[in-house]
Amino acid sequence: MRTWLNDRLTGLRDLLQHNGTWWWERRLRIADWFYAIFTLPLTGLGMLAGLGANLGSITFLFPVESRLLENQWIILLWGFLVFVVPGVLASATMLWRRTAPKWLMLTGLALLFLYGNPVPLMVGLYSYPAHFSERKPLVGWFALGCLGVAVPFSPTVFAFVMSAILFLVVPTIAGLWIGTRRQLIDRLQERAERLEREQHMMAEQAIGAERTRIAREMHDVVAHRVSLMVLHAGGLEVSATEPRTVEAAGLIRTTGREALAELRGILGVLRDDGTDAAPTAPQPVLDDLERLINEWRGAGMRVDREETGTVRPLPTAVQRTAFRIVQEGLTNAAKHATGAAVQVWLHHGEDRLEVEVVNDPVTGPVHAPPRSGYGLTGLRERVVLAGGELSAGACPDGGWRMRAILPVGEEDPDEVPTPEPHTTEVEEEEGAEGDPHTPGR
Repeated sequence: MRTWLNDRLTGLRDLLQHNGTWWWERRLRIADWFYAIFTLPLTGLGMLAGLGANLGSITFLFPVESRLLENQWIILLWGFLVFVVPGVLASATMLWRRTAPKWLMLTGLALLFLYGNPVPLMVGLYSYPAHFSERKPLVGWFALGCLGVAVPFSPTVFAFVMSAILFLVVPTIAGLWIGTRRQLIDRLQERAERLEREQHMMAEQAIGAERTRIAREMHDVVAHRVSLMVLHAGGLEVSATEPRTVEAAGLIRTTGREALAELRGILGVLRDDGTDAAPTAPQPVLDDLERLINEWRGAGMRVDREETGTVRPLPTAVQRTAFRIVQEGLTNAAKHATGAAVQVWLHHGEDRLEVEVVNDPVTGPVHAPPRSGYGLTGLRERVVLAGGELSAGACPDGGWRMRAILPVGEEDPDEVPTPEPHTTEVEEEEGAEGDPHTPGR
């Protein structure tokens, strides 16, 4: 019931938003029709009142003999030509008050001179400054309006002044206020959009400069060091006589060249500001795990791999994350537990993939290389984005364990987990005591 009600409310909200947008986009055209329809009776009443009060000059333009008025058809024709046609024409010109205001102004002046009817001219004097910024034509129309008011409404100076204020000054001031306000809003919006574009441009320039600086630093420091390492490894491979040394030097040289190739791609991405997506090679998956382990074995690390459960196809994102977990675990073991044996365990569950990397206690002194301090932090964020959990901590026997649980079932694409903030790189897992392969884990 609640789901049905939520669906109905959502549909009603979408309908209201759609209708509101439709009406808002056509609001000016609707206003034109509003002026045209609702001023039509006012125009007719103004014409009748002006003719009854003998304010206009219509009686001089249409002399009618008394004997002609005895024919009702002539009366109807005379009334149609004198009242209906000018009134409808004046209302029709209001539909073009924003595109061709001169027709409304001319019709308003004609009705003011002929009938003493100021309604169409009042709408014109309001609409012109509200939608146009030219002031010289407005002054001309206003002067003609003053002349039109002076002809039928000038028995006294006071009557002329009051009529001019009511019929000319008030609508003109209202139109000027509306037009000035609309121009101010448009300019503020344009200024805000321009400032936003400039802000984005400045941010892009700052990002580009920072990317260039990072690329330059990486090229000057990291690339040169790795190149030097590859050269020394190649020289050692050529000059060494022991097979084991030759093999180790060849592995170092190959690994260094791969690192240089990947570094070259990263530098290219950092320097290419117009590239949104990095032109990287295919990302490693679980099929590349054996190659990774063999590389570490070739470097002298004792690595055992165990895989349990029913192996089945997994999403590519899950495989990439699992590969990075094993890669980070082996790298940390090589840096902080040199000479210790490492166990890699993958368990394929029904709805999740469990990955563990455990190393034995260190048997001798270790001189760990400098570390960045962000390895586990970045890995934890990657795992959380995949909807999983990551824990790392020391084992009771002195070793180290890193364990991750990755969901492999279907997920709602709208529910994207957000990485939680953390203050330390190493987080002790609850219940991490004992053998990491304890049943139930």
